[in-house]
Amino acid sequence: MRRAILLAIPVLVLALMIQTAIISRMTLLNGSADIIMLILAAWALQERVRSAWIWGAAAGLLVGSVSGVPWYIYFIGYLVVVAFARLLTRRIWQAPLLAMFTVTFTGTILILMLTFVQRSLFEVPLVFGDVFTQIVLPSLLLNLMLAIPIRSLIQSLAESIYPAEGLA
Repeated sequence: MRRAILLAIPVLVLALMIQTAIISRMTLLNGSADIIMLILAAWALQERVRSAWIWGAAAGLLVGSVSGVPWYIYFIGYLVVVAFARLLTRRIWQAPLLAMFTVTFTGTILILMLTFVQRSLFEVPLVFGDVFTQIVLPSLLLNLMLAIPIRSLIQSLAESIYPAEGLA
């Protein structure tokens, strides 16, 4: 578990750099993918992983520190994504892709709706219909498209850190 915790910082920092430098520039309408959330979802959906909560808290603090929204939006959002993913590992373990798509869908909606509510209450009043069609749906499509490749990468990483009991 110690290796997984130590690995969280470089993986999340690298993902954050890719997110801010490349992914945020590749938009569909006004939506963009959230690879940090996808990494957290894929990591938390791995059965043998025990450090998902630490990864979620670290990711929330990292993204919150560079984001234009208050830090607690991503902190809370990412911890809820981890909680939902851990819940699904206990319930739908036979269908890992379905679980990944479910967490991706729910996490994307949750984080963007938290951002919408915060912006609407404290900054600029926004029109829900415009936000939904211009940001939420395109972001959801991009996240769902990236869910399988990121899940595969994270699954390989988790298997190298947490080898199967019979093989170690």
